[in-house]
Amino acid sequence: MAAMKRHVLYIVRLKRYLSSYLGTILILVSLIGSSVRAEVGRPRGVAISKSSFYKPGDTFTCLDNSAVLPYSQVNDDYCDCKDGTDEPGTSACPNGFFHCTNAGHKPMYIPSSRVGDSICDCCDGTDEYSGEVICDNTCKELGRAAKEERERKKQLLGEGYEIRKQYCEQGKTAKEEKRSRLEQLQYDKVQSETIRNDMEALKNQAEIPEKEAKDKHQQAWEAEKASRQANREIDQITSAFKELDKNGDQFMSKEELQLHPEMDIDNNTVVSDTEAKEHLEDNDQVDFDTFKDKVWPNIKDIYRSPEPVAEEPPEGSTVEPEESPPVDPEMEADNDRDLEEEDDDDEEDDRKDERGEEGSPPAQEEEKMPDYDEETKKLIEDAALSRANFDEADKRFRDTEKELNDINSFLNMDLGPDEVFYPLKDQCYEFTDREYIYKLCPFDQASQRPKSGGTETNLGRWGHWAGPENNKYENMKFEKGLNCWNGPDRSVLVTLHCGTNNEIVSVAEPNRCEYTFNFNTPAVCIDTTPEEPHDEHDEL
Repeated sequence: MAAMKRHVLYIVRLKRYLSSYLGTILILVSLIGSSVRAEVGRPRGVAISKSSFYKPGDTFTCLDNSAVLPYSQVNDDYCDCKDGTDEPGTSACPNGFFHCTNAGHKPMYIPSSRVGDSICDCCDGTDEYSGEVICDNTCKELGRAAKEERERKKQLLGEGYEIRKQYCEQGKTAKEEKRSRLEQLQYDKVQSETIRNDMEALKNQAEIPEKEAKDKHQQAWEAEKASRQANREIDQITSAFKELDKNGDQFMSKEELQLHPEMDIDNNTVVSDTEAKEHLEDNDQVDFDTFKDKVWPNIKDIYRSPEPVAEEPPEGSTVEPEESPPVDPEMEADNDRDLEEEDDDDEEDDRKDERGEEGSPPAQEEEKMPDYDEETKKLIEDAALSRANFDEADKRFRDTEKELNDINSFLNMDLGPDEVFYPLKDQCYEFTDREYIYKLCPFDQASQRPKSGGTETNLGRWGHWAGPENNKYENMKFEKGLNCWNGPDRSVLVTLHCGTNNEIVSVAEPNRCEYTFNFNTPAVCIDTTPEEPHDEHDEL
C-alpha cells in the first residue's frame, strides 16, 4: 500500500515537471516563431518603425494611397507607387529611399538609386544584397568611434561650460562694479564741476590785474622804443644833412645833391638840375627843417652815405705782396667773370644792408623789453598759480566725465546672456595663413596684414550680433571696413563655436571683400551633455 502511494506521488511530480518544461519550450518556440514572422513580415529596406505598413497579405497600399497592389509586387524591381514605397529594397523607383539598419551604429536612409550600385553605402552592407560586391560590416567600429566622438564632445562641452560659468560671473561682477562706480562718478562729477567753476572764477579774477599791469608795462616799453627810434631817425637825418651840406652853410643845395649819383632818376649816370629840384620839392636849396620834413622822406630809401676812406699805411712802411702760384689764363678769365658776378651780388647786398629790407632804414639790434617791476611780477605769479589750479581742476573734471561716458557705454553694450562675452572685450586674437595675419578684436575691429610686412588693412568695425532669431549670439558682424577698389566695403562675419580656448580656427573669403572667421570660445558652450541621436533607433 505504501509502495503504491509512493508510485502515484512520483507520477504526479513527473507530470508537473513535464508540464513546466513543455511550457517553457512552447514559450521559446512562440518567441522564435514571432521573431521569424517579424523578420519575414519586414521587407528589405524597410525601417522597423514602418514595418506595420508592410504586413504580409494579399495586398499592399502605397503609403501615399495612390494605389493598392498585390503584396507580391513589393520589391519586385518595378516601380508601381508614385511615391516609390512599393520598392523600398530595390533601385526601381527614382524617388524611393532604402533604410540601412546599421545594427551597432546609427540607422540611415539612402536614395534608392544607390541600392545595388556596387558601392557600399550602408555600414552593414545591406544595400548590396545581391552578393556581387562583398561589403564588410563596419557598423560596430563606426558605432564605437561615434560613441568616442560623443564622449569627446560631451567632455569638451562640460569643460567649456564650466569656463562659461566663470565668464558669466566675471561679466556680472564687472557690470555690478561699474554700476557702483557709476554712482560714485555721478557724485564726483558734480563736485569736480563745482570746484572747476570756482577755480575758473578765481583765475579770471587774478588775470584782470595781471593783464592791466602787463599792458601798462608794454605800453610804456612801446613808448620808450618809439622815442628811441625817433631819436635814431633824427640822428640819421642830421648825419645825412651834414654830409650833403658840403659847404656847411646850413643849406643843402641842388648842386650838392647832384654830387650823389644815386639821385639819378632816369639812369643816365647824370643827376640833372631837374632831377635834383624834383628831390628838393622844386627848391634850389633847403634848410634843415625843410630837409627833415619834405626832402628826407623822398630820398631816405635811395640815399647812400659815402664809404669811409681807408687809412693809408704810415709813411716809410712797406707791405710785401703775397706770392701767388701761377694761374692758367683760361681759369683766370673764368675766375674774373665769377668775381664780377659776386661783386655785383655783394654790391646789391650791401645796398640792402645799408637801406634795410625793402628800402627801410638799417635794422637795429633787437631790443629787449626790461623786466617787470616787483608788483607786476607778484600779479603774474598769482595769476599763474590760479591758472595751474584751474587746469588741475579742469583735468579732474574732464577725466571724471570721460570715465563716466566710458562706463555708460560699457553698461549699454550687449555682452550676451549673463554678460558671458565680457572676457572677450578688450582682447585680440590672431590667425596666420599662407599670406596674411588676421586679427580679431571682439567689439572693436577686425584687420589683416601681410606676413611679409606692410600696412594693416581694416576689414571692419564692430557692428552688431548677426545670428538667427533663435540664437542671435551665434554670429558677430564687423562692417564698414576699408573700401575695396571698385567694390564694396570690407566686412567680416564671425561664427562662434564651442571650445575650451578663445581662438580663430579658420578664415575664408567666400565673396570679394566679404570674410568669414570661425572662432572657438567657451562663451557658447551652453550645455554639458550633447543631444543623443534620434535617427530612428539603434537596430539591435
